[in-house]
Amino acid sequence: DVHFAKTWKQTGEFIMDEARQPLSRKVPIPSSLINPYRMIIVIRLVIVCLFFHYRVMHPVHDAFVLWLISVICEIWFAMSWILDQFPKWFPIERETYLDRLTLRFDKEGQPSQLAPVDFFVSTVDPAKEPPLVTANTILSILAVDYPVDKLSCYVSDDGAAMLTFEGLSETSEFAKKWVPFCKKYSIEPRAPEWYFQQKIDYLKDKVVPNFVRDRRAMKREYEEFKIRINALVAKAQKVPEEGWTMQDGTPWPGNNVRDHPGMIQVFLGQSGGLDVEGNELPRLVYVSREKRPGYNHHKKAGAMNALVRVSAVLTNAPYMLNLDCDHYVNNSKAVKEAMCFMMDPLVGKKVCYVQFPQRFDSIDRHDRYANKNVVFFDINMKGLDGIQGPIYVGTGCVFRRQALYGYDAPKTKKPPSRTCNCWPKWCVCCFCFGNRKNKKKVTKPKTEKKKRLFFKKEENQSPAS
Repeated sequence: DVHFAKTWKQTGEFIMDEARQPLSRKVPIPSSLINPYRMIIVIRLVIVCLFFHYRVMHPVHDAFVLWLISVICEIWFAMSWILDQFPKWFPIERETYLDRLTLRFDKEGQPSQLAPVDFFVSTVDPAKEPPLVTANTILSILAVDYPVDKLSCYVSDDGAAMLTFEGLSETSEFAKKWVPFCKKYSIEPRAPEWYFQQKIDYLKDKVVPNFVRDRRAMKREYEEFKIRINALVAKAQKVPEEGWTMQDGTPWPGNNVRDHPGMIQVFLGQSGGLDVEGNELPRLVYVSREKRPGYNHHKKAGAMNALVRVSAVLTNAPYMLNLDCDHYVNNSKAVKEAMCFMMDPLVGKKVCYVQFPQRFDSIDRHDRYANKNVVFFDINMKGLDGIQGPIYVGTGCVFRRQALYGYDAPKTKKPPSRTCNCWPKWCVCCFCFGNRKNKKKVTKPKTEKKKRLFFKKEENQSPAS
């Protein structure tokens, strides 16, 4: 018994020590890989200097103007090349510790302390952005490995298309079957179109006997879902002369794309539609901002601003992740990976945003058109992360709401205390009885420099694909 108690105590101490550790760390590139590249840069720089020494010391007197112009252009190209080498000099990688995040904020049997996250998906024209692609993006979001009460998905329809609205309604119904299937069998990726297209052994690491039967049934459900979406697309090709009407007979507010009121519809969340197993689903909200003629709506930037305001009223999550409608989440733990940076007790408060790299499907084996963007995401962005932080590439980015607002999101007010400020803190005022409001000292918030992180994992470890 004494030995068991000692072992249990040591295990508990180890868990506590592990929970206090940082949630992420920088992983420098091995010297054996980066030093040869640096040597090549230095050699090229020496050659460029020798080349300019020769060019300057041997002018062409017969065509001096042309020689001068050519030398100026060569110097300009040399300077641009030198500036391009700075981001590649100190590349780094980052590593996260999901187990420590779980020990600190998501202990089993206790309410999750993970921060809420709002997903933003933007779309405009369903003719150019197929509703089925948008549906797969939304389904991959709703099925991520994160507490459902901490997750919300806002879809911005900047074209006010009834096809997008109807497609979202169908997607919310299919999500009631797809989300529990994903979480039950831990499948990846959680976008059904790309999951069923995978040419891999889908039985690998699967031990539940009913998996094959349930997978066949889910594939049949998804094919029927695709047929319903295709039927909506076909129906949308024939627009009635009087415009679209809703089920109650009233005209669809978005018949005039440039002049319509704002529309918000909550499809899922807060017990508004449980899945087939009776569990809560993440919140799914349709948003189409108001538009009036004569006003500059600022396209996607204006749509994102509208989502920020709407989400502030409904959920007000301290973190926001935006995705284009054709970028799905190919790693269900991507949100937790981002929280390892945002909620890190040491550097979390200084992080402005976490940018994930993009990955693309259906690329030829040799990538002859450089669609994988290896140079940009795997070299330049890692190099920028090593010196100041990556740039925002427009999608697959987790923002801190405070970075956009300039101050923290409002917090729940605490109940009034039984003391007041008219006496020292250790003394209770007998005349106030807790009814007098405490005077709060107003201080200007101290501005902090925010850092930007670029998070890179191995294949199939980025949120946007």
